[in-house]
Amino acid sequence: MTGAYAVYGMTGFGSTVVAMPLLAQLLPLRFAVPLMMLLDLAAFALFGARFRRRIRYAEAGWLVPFMLAGMALGLTLLIALPEQGLLAALGVFVLAYAAYGLSRRGAPVQLARAWSVPIGLAGGALSVLFGTGGVLYAIYNSGRIRDKAELRATNAATIMLSSVVRAVLFGATGLLSQDGLISLALLLVPALLGGFAIGNRLHAAVPAGAVVRLVYALLVVSGVSLLARAAVG
Repeated sequence: MTGAYAVYGMTGFGSTVVAMPLLAQLLPLRFAVPLMMLLDLAAFALFGARFRRRIRYAEAGWLVPFMLAGMALGLTLLIALPEQGLLAALGVFVLAYAAYGLSRRGAPVQLARAWSVPIGLAGGALSVLFGTGGVLYAIYNSGRIRDKAELRATNAATIMLSSVVRAVLFGATGLLSQDGLISLALLLVPALLGGFAIGNRLHAAVPAGAVVRLVYALLVVSGVSLLARAAVG
Protein backbone atom coordinates (compact mmCIF):
# COMPACT_ATOMS: atom_id res chain seq x y z
CA MET A 1 0.00 0.00 0.00
CA THR A 2 2.90 2.33 0.69
CA GLY A 3 4.24 1.75 -2.82
CA ALA A 4 0.78 2.21 -4.35
CA TYR A 5 0.30 5.60 -2.71
CA ALA A 6 3.83 6.66 -3.56
CA VAL A 7 2.73 6.29 -7.21
CA TYR A 8 -0.41 8.30 -6.39
CA GLY A 9 1.70 11.03 -4.79
CA MET A 10 3.80 11.30 -7.95
CA THR A 11 1.05 11.18 -10.55
CA GLY A 12 -2.36 11.75 -8.92
CA PHE A 13 -3.54 8.27 -9.96
CA GLY A 14 -2.34 4.65 -10.06
CA SER A 15 -2.80 3.60 -6.43
CA THR A 16 -5.46 1.00 -7.22
CA VAL A 17 -3.97 -0.44 -10.40
CA VAL A 18 -0.74 -1.06 -8.44
CA ALA A 19 -2.36 -2.40 -5.26
CA MET A 20 -5.38 -4.31 -6.58
CA PRO A 21 -3.57 -7.21 -8.31
CA LEU A 22 -1.71 -7.92 -5.07
CA LEU A 23 -4.73 -7.41 -2.81
CA ALA A 24 -6.71 -9.81 -5.00
CA GLN A 25 -4.23 -12.55 -4.05
CA LEU A 26 -5.19 -12.06 -0.39
CA LEU A 27 -8.77 -10.81 -0.33
CA PRO A 28 -11.99 -11.40 -2.31
CA LEU A 29 -12.42 -8.77 -5.04
CA ARG A 30 -15.79 -7.72 -3.63
CA PHE A 31 -13.92 -6.79 -0.43
CA ALA A 32 -10.74 -5.38 -1.97
CA VAL A 33 -12.51 -2.99 -4.38
CA PRO A 34 -14.48 -1.12 -1.65
CA LEU A 35 -11.34 -1.11 0.51
CA MET A 36 -9.32 0.75 -2.12
CA MET A 37 -12.24 3.09 -2.76
CA LEU A 38 -12.25 4.11 0.91
CA LEU A 39 -8.50 4.70 0.85
CA ASP A 40 -8.70 6.79 -2.33
CA LEU A 41 -11.37 8.93 -0.67
CA ALA A 42 -9.17 9.34 2.38
CA ALA A 43 -6.19 10.30 0.20
CA PHE A 44 -8.10 13.07 -1.54
CA ALA A 45 -9.67 14.29 1.72
CA LEU A 46 -6.19 14.55 3.27
CA PHE A 47 -4.27 15.94 0.31
CA GLY A 48 -6.86 17.33 -2.07
CA ALA A 49 -6.20 20.91 -1.02
CA ARG A 50 -2.79 20.63 -2.69
CA PHE A 51 -4.47 19.86 -6.01
CA ARG A 52 -7.61 22.03 -6.12
CA ARG A 53 -6.09 25.18 -7.60
CA ARG A 54 -4.68 23.31 -10.60
CA ILE A 55 -7.68 21.18 -11.55
CA ARG A 56 -8.91 21.58 -15.14
CA TYR A 57 -12.63 21.27 -14.41
CA ALA A 58 -13.66 21.76 -18.02
CA GLU A 59 -11.72 18.70 -19.15
CA ALA A 60 -12.79 16.47 -16.26
CA GLY A 61 -16.42 17.47 -16.77
CA TRP A 62 -16.59 15.87 -20.20
CA LEU A 63 -15.98 12.43 -18.68
CA VAL A 64 -18.62 12.62 -15.94
CA PRO A 65 -21.90 11.63 -17.71
CA PHE A 66 -20.27 8.71 -19.50
CA MET A 67 -18.44 7.68 -16.32
CA LEU A 68 -21.78 7.44 -14.49
CA ALA A 69 -23.31 5.29 -17.23
CA GLY A 70 -20.29 2.98 -17.16
CA MET A 71 -20.54 2.65 -13.37
CA ALA A 72 -24.11 1.35 -13.64
CA LEU A 73 -22.90 -1.39 -15.97
CA GLY A 74 -19.88 -2.17 -13.78
CA LEU A 75 -22.00 -2.56 -10.64
CA THR A 76 -24.28 -5.05 -12.40
CA LEU A 77 -21.28 -7.14 -13.48
CA LEU A 78 -19.58 -6.96 -10.06
CA ILE A 79 -22.66 -8.42 -8.37
CA ALA A 80 -23.46 -10.98 -11.06
CA LEU A 81 -20.10 -12.42 -12.19
CA PRO A 82 -18.31 -15.24 -10.32
CA GLU A 83 -15.07 -14.42 -8.47
CA GLN A 84 -12.88 -16.47 -10.82
CA GLY A 85 -14.23 -14.69 -13.86
CA LEU A 86 -13.55 -11.32 -12.22
CA LEU A 87 -9.97 -12.36 -11.37
CA ALA A 88 -9.31 -13.44 -14.96
CA ALA A 89 -10.78 -10.20 -16.32
CA LEU A 90 -8.63 -8.15 -13.92
CA GLY A 91 -5.53 -10.10 -14.99
CA VAL A 92 -6.26 -9.44 -18.67
CA PHE A 93 -6.85 -5.74 -18.01
CA VAL A 94 -3.62 -5.37 -16.01
CA LEU A 95 -1.57 -7.09 -18.71
CA ALA A 96 -3.18 -5.00 -21.46
CA TYR A 97 -2.48 -1.79 -19.58
CA ALA A 98 1.12 -2.83 -18.88
CA ALA A 99 1.64 -3.68 -22.57
CA TYR A 100 0.23 -0.29 -23.57
CA GLY A 101 2.53 1.49 -21.16
CA LEU A 102 5.68 -0.42 -22.09
CA SER A 103 5.09 0.05 -25.83
CA ARG A 104 4.32 3.77 -25.64
CA ARG A 105 7.03 6.16 -26.82
CA GLY A 106 7.26 9.94 -26.74
CA ALA A 107 4.69 12.44 -25.53
CA PRO A 108 1.03 11.40 -25.16
CA VAL A 109 -1.03 11.69 -28.32
CA GLN A 110 -3.40 14.66 -28.40
CA LEU A 111 -6.95 13.32 -28.00
CA ALA A 112 -10.17 14.84 -29.27
CA ARG A 113 -12.94 15.38 -26.74
CA ALA A 114 -14.99 12.69 -28.47
CA TRP A 115 -12.72 10.17 -26.73
CA SER A 116 -14.47 11.11 -23.47
CA VAL A 117 -17.35 8.84 -24.55
CA PRO A 118 -15.61 5.42 -24.78
CA ILE A 119 -13.04 6.27 -22.10
CA GLY A 120 -15.71 7.52 -19.71
CA LEU A 121 -17.87 4.42 -20.24
CA ALA A 122 -14.98 1.96 -19.91
CA GLY A 123 -13.42 3.86 -17.01
CA GLY A 124 -16.70 3.96 -15.11
CA ALA A 125 -17.25 0.22 -15.53
CA LEU A 126 -13.67 -0.62 -14.53
CA SER A 127 -13.85 1.73 -11.55
CA VAL A 128 -16.70 -0.25 -10.06
CA LEU A 129 -15.42 -3.68 -11.10
CA PHE A 130 -11.78 -3.31 -10.02
CA GLY A 131 -11.22 0.29 -8.96
CA THR A 132 -8.85 0.67 -11.93
CA GLY A 133 -10.75 3.16 -14.09
CA GLY A 134 -8.34 5.90 -13.02
CA VAL A 135 -5.73 4.72 -15.49
CA LEU A 136 -8.16 5.30 -18.38
CA TYR A 137 -9.11 8.72 -17.05
CA ALA A 138 -5.39 9.51 -16.86
CA ILE A 139 -4.91 8.46 -20.50
CA TYR A 140 -7.69 10.86 -21.52
CA ASN A 141 -6.42 13.69 -19.33
CA SER A 142 -2.83 13.28 -20.54
CA GLY A 143 -4.13 13.57 -24.11
CA ARG A 144 -5.80 16.87 -23.24
CA ILE A 145 -3.53 18.50 -20.63
CA ARG A 146 0.17 19.20 -21.02
CA ASP A 147 0.99 20.99 -17.75
CA LYS A 148 2.38 18.41 -15.30
CA ALA A 149 0.85 19.95 -12.16
CA GLU A 150 -2.56 20.44 -13.81
CA LEU A 151 -2.51 16.86 -15.07
CA ARG A 152 -1.75 15.45 -11.61
CA ALA A 153 -4.48 17.60 -10.04
CA THR A 154 -7.09 16.70 -12.67
CA ASN A 155 -6.30 12.98 -12.39
CA ALA A 156 -6.73 13.14 -8.61
CA ALA A 157 -10.01 15.07 -8.87
CA THR A 158 -11.47 12.63 -11.41
CA ILE A 159 -10.62 9.68 -9.16
CA MET A 160 -12.12 11.50 -6.15
CA LEU A 161 -15.42 12.02 -7.99
CA SER A 162 -15.41 8.38 -9.08
CA SER A 163 -14.80 7.29 -5.48
CA VAL A 164 -17.68 9.39 -4.13
CA VAL A 165 -20.13 7.88 -6.62
CA ARG A 166 -18.84 4.38 -5.91
CA ALA A 167 -19.24 4.96 -2.16
CA VAL A 168 -22.94 5.67 -2.75
CA LEU A 169 -23.34 2.60 -4.99
CA PHE A 170 -21.42 0.27 -2.65
CA GLY A 171 -23.35 1.58 0.35
CA ALA A 172 -26.68 0.96 -1.39
CA THR A 173 -25.72 -2.62 -2.27
CA GLY A 174 -24.26 -3.52 1.14
CA LEU A 175 -20.64 -3.83 0.00
CA LEU A 176 -19.53 -1.22 2.55
CA SER A 177 -21.06 -3.15 5.45
CA GLN A 178 -18.77 -6.17 5.12
CA ASP A 179 -17.16 -7.29 8.37
CA GLY A 180 -13.70 -5.80 8.92
CA LEU A 181 -13.76 -3.45 5.93
CA ILE A 182 -13.71 -0.13 7.81
CA SER A 183 -11.23 -1.34 10.43
CA LEU A 184 -8.78 -2.61 7.80
CA ALA A 185 -9.03 0.67 5.90
CA LEU A 186 -8.17 2.56 9.10
CA LEU A 187 -5.21 0.25 9.76
CA LEU A 188 -3.84 1.01 6.28
CA VAL A 189 -4.05 4.82 6.61
CA PRO A 190 -0.44 5.09 7.97
CA ALA A 191 0.81 3.27 4.85
CA LEU A 192 -1.20 5.70 2.72
CA LEU A 193 0.34 8.68 4.52
CA GLY A 194 3.88 7.35 4.21
CA GLY A 195 3.46 6.46 0.55
CA PHE A 196 2.03 9.85 -0.38
CA ALA A 197 4.86 11.64 1.43
CA ILE A 198 7.43 9.60 -0.53
CA GLY A 199 5.67 10.14 -3.86
CA ASN A 200 5.22 13.86 -3.28
CA ARG A 201 8.97 14.24 -2.73
CA LEU A 202 9.78 12.13 -5.77
CA HIS A 203 7.34 14.06 -7.99
CA ALA A 204 9.87 16.80 -8.69
CA ALA A 205 13.11 14.92 -8.00
CA VAL A 206 12.92 11.65 -9.96
CA PRO A 207 12.35 11.16 -13.70
CA ALA A 208 8.77 9.96 -13.91
CA GLY A 209 9.54 7.74 -16.92
CA ALA A 210 11.86 5.45 -14.96
CA VAL A 211 9.35 4.95 -12.17
CA VAL A 212 6.49 4.35 -14.59
CA ARG A 213 8.45 1.69 -16.49
CA LEU A 214 9.14 -0.12 -13.21
CA VAL A 215 5.44 0.00 -12.34
CA TYR A 216 4.51 -1.45 -15.74
CA ALA A 217 7.02 -4.27 -15.29
CA LEU A 218 5.50 -5.10 -11.88
CA LEU A 219 2.04 -5.08 -13.44
CA VAL A 220 3.11 -7.74 -15.94
CA VAL A 221 4.06 -10.04 -13.05
CA SER A 222 0.85 -9.20 -11.21
CA GLY A 223 -1.32 -9.83 -14.27
CA VAL A 224 0.23 -13.23 -14.92
CA SER A 225 -0.21 -14.21 -11.27
CA LEU A 226 -3.89 -13.23 -11.37
CA LEU A 227 -4.51 -15.34 -14.47
CA ALA A 228 -2.72 -18.27 -12.82
CA ARG A 229 -4.87 -17.95 -9.70
CA ALA A 230 -8.05 -17.73 -11.78
CA ALA A 231 -7.02 -20.84 -13.73
CA VAL A 232 -6.39 -22.99 -10.65
CA GLY A 233 -9.35 -21.66 -8.72
